[in-house]
Amino acid sequence: MDQVSATQLFVRVVETSSFSKAAAEFGITQPTATKAVAATEARLGARLLHRSTRGVTPTEIGALYYDKCKQIQQTLQEADNLVTLGRGHVGGKIRISTSVAFGRRVLVPLTLRYMLSHPDLMIDVSFDDRYVNLVEQGVDLAIRMGQMADSSLGARHLGAHPWLMVAAPRYLALHGEPGDAASVAQHACIVYSSVQGDDQWRLSAPAGTVHSVPVQGPLRSNNLSAVLAAAIAGLGLAIMPAYVAREALANGSVRQVLADHNLPPQDIHAVFPSPKLVPAKVTHLIEFLQQNLAGEWWLRAP
Repeated sequence: MDQVSATQLFVRVVETSSFSKAAAEFGITQPTATKAVAATEARLGARLLHRSTRGVTPTEIGALYYDKCKQIQQTLQEADNLVTLGRGHVGGKIRISTSVAFGRRVLVPLTLRYMLSHPDLMIDVSFDDRYVNLVEQGVDLAIRMGQMADSSLGARHLGAHPWLMVAAPRYLALHGEPGDAASVAQHACIVYSSVQGDDQWRLSAPAGTVHSVPVQGPLRSNNLSAVLAAAIAGLGLAIMPAYVAREALANGSVRQVLADHNLPPQDIHAVFPSPKLVPAKVTHLIEFLQQNLAGEWWLRAP
């Protein structure tokens, strides 16, 4: 293995704390990865890693060596960026992490359209409603919802989208429609247990008054598709992103409830491992997403 490849392998071993995970990324066996790092240690005359049954951690000198290797990688990536930007070419591989609902309904259709214009680009998309460690998982770009916490990660705002309250016509025919925010608490409610206050729904009345309404009902789920299915089945009121409800609203499976009240909108961010030296292929994709998630994008076909 050449020195550049060995350096890249060492970086991923440190970041994943695993020879086997790093080896899988490079398409080599674990023994080959172990021998490559051992060869680097022999060449340098220093032990770079502590090896134990619980994983792999860098030694004191190994941590310093990792920092330098990471800087070298970033410099090489910046050099590649200059070339690709100069040629106006987008290629290589991008690993993306996204939530299930947004990924399936919005990101994948947009990404497929983007790939048709850039045939040399490979996309690896993983779906997870939990936040993943971008560095450990080797993720180039994550799409995250809500407010951004302070971190060392890089981030770009992509857009925002509203949330709606909906219910099936059959439920409204049997139980009536709430006339104001306070009366929502008297209804069966399907709770999405991830965002928007969980079992406290914040509704802004037309006059601007904000009501925090306690809700409960027959189903709680951290999956928006399950929440939508329960609403369509007539189990109660539900709140969800407009892009999730769009098709069901169009075909009449659900109706919007309290349309003159607003729920807190949700921001969409592109997140990447470092704010510096962002690869050109990632920057170009982010710009494409910004263009397509501007304005009332949820009213447009993806």
